[in-house]
Amino acid sequence: MKCTSKAWKAAAVVLAGILLSGCGQKALIKEYKVRDNGSVWKAQGSYGRRAGMAQNLCVANEDIMPENAEPLAGAGAAGLFDISDYQVLYASKIHEKHYPASITKVMTALLFFEHYQGDYTDMVTVSENVVINESGAQLCGYKAGDQVSVEQLLNGLLMYSGNDAAVILAEYIAGSEEAFVGMMNDRAVSLGATNTHFMNPHGLHNDEHYTTAYDLYLIFQQVMQYEKFRSIINAPSYEGEYRLANGETKSVSWKSTNLFLSGEKEIPQGATVIGGKTGTTKAAGSCLILLSKNDSNHDFVSVVLQDTDRNTLYADMTKLLGQISK
Repeated sequence: MKCTSKAWKAAAVVLAGILLSGCGQKALIKEYKVRDNGSVWKAQGSYGRRAGMAQNLCVANEDIMPENAEPLAGAGAAGLFDISDYQVLYASKIHEKHYPASITKVMTALLFFEHYQGDYTDMVTVSENVVINESGAQLCGYKAGDQVSVEQLLNGLLMYSGNDAAVILAEYIAGSEEAFVGMMNDRAVSLGATNTHFMNPHGLHNDEHYTTAYDLYLIFQQVMQYEKFRSIINAPSYEGEYRLANGETKSVSWKSTNLFLSGEKEIPQGATVIGGKTGTTKAAGSCLILLSKNDSNHDFVSVVLQDTDRNTLYADMTKLLGQISK
């Protein structure tokens, strides 16, 4: 189905801008000016533009199943979007609400890149709010008083999927996690992601924290315009160090949670995976969003939500990627 250059009619509710004032500032917060992001939008205007949305969007109001597409084994929802030709190539329940798990961190990254002015070497002091006690939660291991670079926090957020890194970055930008979540929801509406509601910056389960495959496409196609985001999601591993609260230095070595990049899963011939974001909780199942290319240098966003397990997730995503090489 072709996409329209007009604003998506089904997402008529758009904010004129996002209110960033009134956020309580904590000691770790570095003062900054909100920058105009017009230079990084593709003919979309500034952040406060009335539409606040991309002019060229892939749109589908019903399921789209190509005749030659292999059926997905376990996905609750899935979509394949040709963002070069603005076509939806595959759509299964893309407007149905699901828990996104750590794919939430894509929105956290978007807000960070839209409001950060440093050079990624800035050091952030971790606050006491970093404590996450949920069993099985993926953590970088930071403690209150630790000094961590923005560069490492972004890798911890996107590559390693550290939930503590998400809290630290949220506080760094907004002054508090609560204020940042408000920004997340405002930004979602401004992008037309009107079936989305966030409750935290990391994606650990909350019944009121949900989105759709289509809304995630809207968010992802914005953040992938940042070169730093693309470089981080493309890296198979990261090594670095940070300063503990007692002054000692600690090293970290992380491998990407994306099994296509780590080499644990084979990428279909004719497709190149640039990178993306994984997500897994008991309630959300196994989730994945990817940016990929084919041999014709066309860009694609693919999303799978609520799959039954990790192996089935990658099998289903492989079937979607097989569509872009045909």
